[in-house]
Amino acid sequence: MSFTVFLGNLPSWVTADDIKQWLAAEDLVADAIKVIRNHETQESKGFAFVEAPTADEMAAIIRRFDRAPLEDRLLRANPAQPPKGKESRGAQPIAAPSAAPAPRGTVRPDRKKRGGRDREQAPRSAFAAELAKVL
Repeated sequence: MSFTVFLGNLPSWVTADDIKQWLAAEDLVADAIKVIRNHETQESKGFAFVEAPTADEMAAIIRRFDRAPLEDRLLRANPAQPPKGKESRGAQPIAAPSAAPAPRGTVRPDRKKRGGRDREQAPRSAFAAELAKVL
């Protein structure tokens, strides 16, 4: 079982070492700390995940850091939610094609060829329809 704390609303200068020092100053323990960063700029995205060894330690970290002031902001600490899969975001399953697949390199009449991939003409959602208008 995972005892991971989401620690949010962090200033961009905060590092895993800073969080480690804050925990040590409060006699709290973490197995791992991961500050989430932008892949391109390496700047902090303003949140981190702290893995606690036990449920009691997780609760203590949350009690200490939730709504704790840091600079001009209040930190947020709560149990981390598991990552949402495609199905839980409301995605609909893709229906199987009704006809046999066309030989590779041919374009079926009910599809358009864009960017090397076959795409259905009809958008699957309102967002896709708006995106299709822009493209």
